[in-house]
Amino acid sequence: MDFNFLYRLCNREDFCSYILNKLAKIGTCYIFNKQERRKKRNILYDKLRTQLYGYQVFRTAKEIGEGFWCGGFSTVNKNTVLKNNVCFNGMRIMGNGNVTIGQYFHSGVEVLMITQNHNYDKGEAIPYDDTYIYKDIEIGDFVWLGSRVMILPGTKIGEGAIIQGGSVVHGEIPPYAIAGGNPAKVFKYRNIEHFEKLKAEKKFH
Repeated sequence: MDFNFLYRLCNREDFCSYILNKLAKIGTCYIFNKQERRKKRNILYDKLRTQLYGYQVFRTAKEIGEGFWCGGFSTVNKNTVLKNNVCFNGMRIMGNGNVTIGQYFHSGVEVLMITQNHNYDKGEAIPYDDTYIYKDIEIGDFVWLGSRVMILPGTKIGEGAIIQGGSVVHGEIPPYAIAGGNPAKVFKYRNIEHFEKLKAEKKFH
């Protein structure tokens, strides 16, 4: 009995990776050059993985730009707009508020964005009533969110900002800032001159 196979079957992410890897091998078996075959296999694997892990994103998002990549199961709402070259590694966007994510965005695993809150302050029941308050989230270009970052309703993150893993973000993070903690606070800024130099040279990842 193949116990490794059974173990992968018990873990959805590992099992999917196992199946996708097998499909990529089958899809490139006709290439005899080993180096070329490995290269094509990796390209096919990434394409298949994005289609599978990003299935709900493709079905639901309001707009998706070119070059979208998805390396972990992700969900978005119907008001999500993704610019070009957005990379998810496990994203969950909850609520019905508007979400705009800029180009060359990268996220770690298990990132959560929340776009709505319960009406607790002027509602008709406690701890809250059955109505919702929606607040938009706006993420600029070249933003990097670490693993398990939580973005709360009404947050705006400027271009080139970096958010440390595990942080909880609310309010506004200025461009080029590096922030972390709960609540996330700016403790450093990127080298703006170097950032702008790479941007002008179009050296993007």
